Amino acid sequence: MFDKGLRLLGIVGCCAILLFGLLGCMPTPPANFVSTGGPVGFSVYAITKGPDGNLWFTEPNINGDKIGKISPKNGKVTKYNLASNSVGSDGICAGPDGNIWFTDGNQIGKISPKSGKITDYSVPGGGANDITTGPDGNLWFTDGYTNQIGKISPINGKVTEYPIPTKSAGPDSITAGPDGNLWFTEEESDQIGRISPITSTITEYAVPSAYSDPCSITAGPDGNIWFTEHEGNKIGKIDPATCVITEYIIPPSQNDTYVVDSITAGPDGNLWFVVCQGNVIDKISPGTGAITEYPILSSDFGNELNEITAGPDGNLWFTFGGGNKIGKISPSTGAITDYNVGY
Repeated sequence: MFDKGLRLLGIVGCCAILLFGLLGCMPTPPANFVSTGGPVGFSVYAITKGPDGNLWFTEPNINGDKIGKISPKNGKVTKYNLASNSVGSDGICAGPDGNIWFTDGNQIGKISPKSGKITDYSVPGGGANDITTGPDGNLWFTDGYTNQIGKISPINGKVTEYPIPTKSAGPDSITAGPDGNLWFTEEESDQIGRISPITSTITEYAVPSAYSDPCSITAGPDGNIWFTEHEGNKIGKIDPATCVITEYIIPPSQNDTYVVDSITAGPDGNLWFVVCQGNVIDKISPGTGAITEYPILSSDFGNELNEITAGPDGNLWFTFGGGNKIGKISPSTGAITDYNVGY
């Protein structure tokens, strides 16, 4: 959580320095401004598949935070301004109620794919990070500032939080597992956590490698829970039945230092992940552990790949904070296409 927060601040800070002169000449967009493209220079971050067939993303933005969507059919981008008290939209997911839900520091928001209406709910702890839909019909999220796992009801917006046993654990990413539990990463304590939506009991499991910094987490097609080790240069998996953790070393790139981040299950049966400071999209076979990489030219996309998700069109879609673009990669050919997000 804290490392991700620093990366977000770094992206936005760099954009502020580079674009200070440009922004002074740009008009201020009106409230709930909708954009379909424009100059590059801000920072797209999290991305998810929506129930309307679009990809939805968060954009922590020096000119006002936004939630956006991109059509996989024609690449058209539309954006919606968040409230002026937004502190940086982060995690995003499709909710069980047909809305898109996202985290925004001391609040959690939802946006209607049909109307674009945004509703915010306060989070007592003030540190909502990642968010996912749980098997109980609630939205579950990590709260790094209060070291808790929270849930919010899509019916009435009621928030309930549960403290993590390990102090200063740094909860980051969260996902629903095939066993009916919620699984999450603890960046600061190098652990994987599990919480039961029925009993609210939290159990923690140590990652074998020290200083691994477990970051993103997702349910795999093989029934295991897969996660990235942000500083450990490894991909890990934990068996929900036995809770045994297995790690796979990522082959070092010839030109870059690997810093792995987001991971997702692909439509081809593999797990796909981004190397956020190596300009590489990778996939790992859950059967063999074999890793295949697809390099991306830094001149095209900058040096900050962020998150990745499976799209409704059979491709993998991902975000580039450094170039403020969204890209897609074909799991069958490895062909990459990118789209400018605009301001």
